[in-house]
Amino acid sequence: MRIVQLTPGTGSFYCGTCLRDNALVVELRRQGHEALLAPLYLPMMLDEDHASPDSPLFYGGVNVYLQQKSALFRKTPRSVDRLLDAAPVLKLAARQAEMTQAADVGDLMVSTLRGETGRQAKELDRLVEWLADEIQPEVVCLSNALLVGLARQIKAATGAAVVCTLQGEDSYLDAMTEPSRQQSWEALIERCADVDAFLAVSHYYADEMGRRAQLPAERVHVVYNGISLEGYGPAPSPPDPPAIGYLARMCPAKGLHTLVEAYIQLRHRDRVQKLQLRVAGSCTRADEAFVAQLQQRLEEAGLLADAEFRKNVDRDEKITFLQSLSALSVPATYGESFGLYVIEALAAGVPVVQPRSGAFPELIEATGGGLLCEPDDASDLAQKLETLLLDPDRSRAMGAAGRQAVQQRFSVEQMAREAALVFEAAGRQQNELPSNSR
Repeated sequence: MRIVQLTPGTGSFYCGTCLRDNALVVELRRQGHEALLAPLYLPMMLDEDHASPDSPLFYGGVNVYLQQKSALFRKTPRSVDRLLDAAPVLKLAARQAEMTQAADVGDLMVSTLRGETGRQAKELDRLVEWLADEIQPEVVCLSNALLVGLARQIKAATGAAVVCTLQGEDSYLDAMTEPSRQQSWEALIERCADVDAFLAVSHYYADEMGRRAQLPAERVHVVYNGISLEGYGPAPSPPDPPAIGYLARMCPAKGLHTLVEAYIQLRHRDRVQKLQLRVAGSCTRADEAFVAQLQQRLEEAGLLADAEFRKNVDRDEKITFLQSLSALSVPATYGESFGLYVIEALAAGVPVVQPRSGAFPELIEATGGGLLCEPDDASDLAQKLETLLLDPDRSRAMGAAGRQAVQQRFSVEQMAREAALVFEAAGRQQNELPSNSR
């Protein structure tokens, strides 16, 4: 099966979606499929080898922005567009994109969702031409539903089935200001009708997006995220001194401030002596002021010397970091669609404490690898972390159970097998349609 995965890149920091999509393509290829990954907007930032390093980039971030702002750039020749898609230009754009928030790009999002009638139609034409003339895919997988504006033209030009992963779109759209927020949701609902099947990364998110995007239940399939387990394993001995950790983007939405407050409470209680705080993950320029505020808070509490912040760790560093933890928590403030960091921690035998929201109850039930706390409640988070830290036997048992569950249900091999079944069914259904109805 010839499969093309279209995934937006970040250009400058690690993104769980990029890592997940790249791992999926690598594994699909290992399982015998002709799969490749093509980046959109900005180059991919990956902590493993790029699945398709020679793939061209489409919807270059500079061109997309200029085409939104000026009619002149909607008519420029490809020679000009190519200059704006050059690596040095996109590298500079990536640094600026770090400062961009969802509320700032609402008009661009609406336009992209409108596909061939939007202001980036020239970019869509170039992508479709490449797919039809050079690749001739049987299935095109969109990384998220913010890309569904591409589906109609892709299907018309290639005859391929279009499948879309559902992973975190709602929080991004909800962060927009009106009228862009409502217009984006309306355009997304309309264009989802062009998609043959959806891969939701959890049952929670299948239900959530099924309701909000008005998706037919028979088109939505749950395929859990999976990771490559190579290199993962528990530490030879428990960390000494004990440490609680965080592995995600260092931003308010992921709840790092809640964990910092819980850590301060734990240190003031002093029932777990010499407890350390270890934080790792992406930190963009937009996040630096927030991180500085948290470090100031720790300094005022006299605890900054016992806290560690590590930015943009690669894969080997990430595994070593996880093995240095007694427990992990990323107390996200919104309904997280999955949380790749949960299964990464469990793969290293590290138990987790997560909010009773989003997909977290589902993951804890599926793995037995941790505890739930009340959302946005530093005191309850501190209590649950303390429960694990004061009972090492129970903590190790949870970590071991979680690791076994990840090996059985959340490996990249399992994710690819299940995704391929959906791709194959969507491809068969598309081939059975009369040519004039595709």
